[in-house]
Amino acid sequence: MTSDTSTPAPGARRLIPLVILAALTIASGATAWLSSRPTVTSTVGPEGVAIYSVPDLAAATTTRVGQAVDGITCQSQAKEVVKYHVHIHVSIFVYGREERLPAGIGITRPALIEKTSTGDFYDVGLYDCLYWLHTHAADGIIHVEAPARQVFTLGEFFDIWRQPLSTRRVGPVTGPVVVFENGQRRQGDPRDTPLLAHANIQIDVGTPVVAYHPFSFTVTGGCGEGTNSCSPSAG
Repeated sequence: MTSDTSTPAPGARRLIPLVILAALTIASGATAWLSSRPTVTSTVGPEGVAIYSVPDLAAATTTRVGQAVDGITCQSQAKEVVKYHVHIHVSIFVYGREERLPAGIGITRPALIEKTSTGDFYDVGLYDCLYWLHTHAADGIIHVEAPARQVFTLGEFFDIWRQPLSTRRVGPVTGPVVVFENGQRRQGDPRDTPLLAHANIQIDVGTPVVAYHPFSFTVTGGCGEGTNSCSPSAG
């Protein structure tokens, strides 16, 4: 009776470790990416946009105190002129964990804080000023409210916030930085990322890198595109 048991040829035996090594390398590389957004709880905020229950990347209180930044001025409520008003959503992942932009970036102290049933809404009051690039709530929405249409950048927003942004740092966090905008991975300096109307920007610092996920949003209330002032949603 003949046996069906056979042994690999010498050449095949030499290939086995290489195949195993390749498989381990692929598996190791795969761990550097997360295919899904980490699950966190959220509520709908005062702008009608989801606010996630995650830490702020840094405090909004580091905002400049009124001096012009990169040619962008800070205007009081009485002097504010808005002829170009668009919104951008920014998601931030720090070593795979989600963090967020805080409310009140670009608004000097003491900010006017309106208490609503869906959360705090920061706005310009009688004794402070508002930069053209700012946040009203902790929902990741950057408001561009400028006297004329022009393309602003993520770097200018971080300069107003007085937080660093580079290929190796985002705010207080260091590590390799990856930026996606509207599904496309950007190359070069993250500071050059344009703040385009209704854009969806995702910033990843460190590994694993969270694969890009689109975020649908509509800013509601009196802060819609084309308005010349902001107020929270009813309620």
